[in-house]
Amino acid sequence: MYDSPSFLHAGDQALVVELGDSIDLKTNRRVHALMRAVEATPVPGVTDVVPSYRSLLVNYDPLIITATELRERVETLEKKLNDRDVKPKRVVRIPILYGGQFGPDLGFVASHAGLHPMEVVDLHSGVDYPVFMIGFSPGFPYLGGMSKRLAAPRLDTPRTETPAGSVGIAESQTGIYPVASPGGWRLIGRTPLRMFHPERVPPSLLAPGDVVRFEPLKSENEYLRLQAEGRHALIAERPS
Repeated sequence: MYDSPSFLHAGDQALVVELGDSIDLKTNRRVHALMRAVEATPVPGVTDVVPSYRSLLVNYDPLIITATELRERVETLEKKLNDRDVKPKRVVRIPILYGGQFGPDLGFVASHAGLHPMEVVDLHSGVDYPVFMIGFSPGFPYLGGMSKRLAAPRLDTPRTETPAGSVGIAESQTGIYPVASPGGWRLIGRTPLRMFHPERVPPSLLAPGDVVRFEPLKSENEYLRLQAEGRHALIAERPS
């Protein structure tokens, strides 16, 4: 993480605030803390903020605020951040049915890691995952903190369609496909929850700064029951 932020122009209506040069939890949490600070302290002219792994994109109206003025306001907010500001927003529990038709690549991931499939399940569900960023497709969460033992290469040829709710692994990352789409991640399971709904406010179940806890389901019947209920989420907790 940088000692002080670096600023880059992204055209004449956006400013990129870089807080580090690596993908790590400390830098990412500070990005989210800065995002919340900008949202909580209305800055005239700011139209949107978009977090990534290590930077924050701040969109603005140049007729209301200049890039120099915006930089000064953001620098002031960044200097005021403290440890309380970098804590996760919510803990969201996501049920997942591993293996079988719901996780066709579980066997490959297990073989690649030299593990039994149930060991993969235990390792994957035994970690709290911070939502580093949302991207690729609407509501797709890039999750950090996965055990390095589960790292696996992407498919040589991506699938033309990956079912909504699929939980996959690509290299050292894990994530959830919120809508059916092409994809090359190794699929190890699927959640019955609707991760993205355009008519819901907000439409994405997860947000940057949340923490995900995967909870293994015991049977396909349990999966189908939750799916039929149309559940959007299990209990979301405020971290202590």
